[in-house]
Order: sequence, then C-alpha cells, then structure tokens
Amino acid sequence: QVQLVESGGGPVQAGGSLRLSCAASGDIYSRRCMGWFRQAPGKEREEVAVIDNAGAIRYTEVVKGRFTISKDNAKNTLYLQMNSLKPEDTALYYCAADPPTLGGNCRRDRNFRYWGQGTQVTVSS
Repeated sequence: QVQLVESGGGPVQAGGSLRLSCAASGDIYSRRCMGWFRQAPGKEREEVAVIDNAGAIRYTEVVKGRFTISKDNAKNTLYLQMNSLKPEDTALYYCAADPPTLGGNCRRDRNFRYWGQGTQVTVSS
C-alpha cells in the first residue's frame, strides 16, 4: 500500500508560480514511478509529468519549459514547480504512484495504481 498527500495548491494570477508537494509513504517498490496528473472540469484526467526511480522525466507538451517535476528521496516527497501559469492550467492536481512495468518503464496509460486526494490550482487571468 502507498499513501499520498498533496499540498500547495491555491489561487494564483496568470504568470504566477506555485509549488505542489506530495508526501509519500508505504511500499517503496510501488513508488518507483511517480507522477502528477490533472483534471479540469468536463475534461479527462491527463498526465502532466512523470519521474521514475532513475530520475528519467517526461512532461506533457503543454507544460514543457514551465513545469518542473522533482523528488527528494530523503523526505519521501514529490514536487511540481509550476511557473508562468496560465488560466488553462486550472485543474485538480493529483499525485500518483505506480510500480514499473515488466519492461522497467513507467506506464503511459494514466492508470497509476495509487492516488492522492488532489489539490486545486486555480489560475485567474
């Protein structure tokens, strides 16, 4: 089992910054892949950024150059630094964890096994 607790969301003006945090605990193997996802009203949940145990990172195209995912293994915490925020970044942001696939990679189908409760980010224009 893995427990994930997000924090750091809130209202912000366009062009501003926020840093989300996700405190993780539980089975270490099941946390080898960790990521941030978001869901806006009326839209499907989408992957924002994923980091694997080796530190390999991927981002969805629309956040490249603006968002940075990182983790502090000593603190068991995942971060998402979000800069140059836009109104279209408004969403409920989730932290998620998943064991690697048989090939050793992080899955790409959004079906991570463990999820936090989400933290709301609202960007006003």
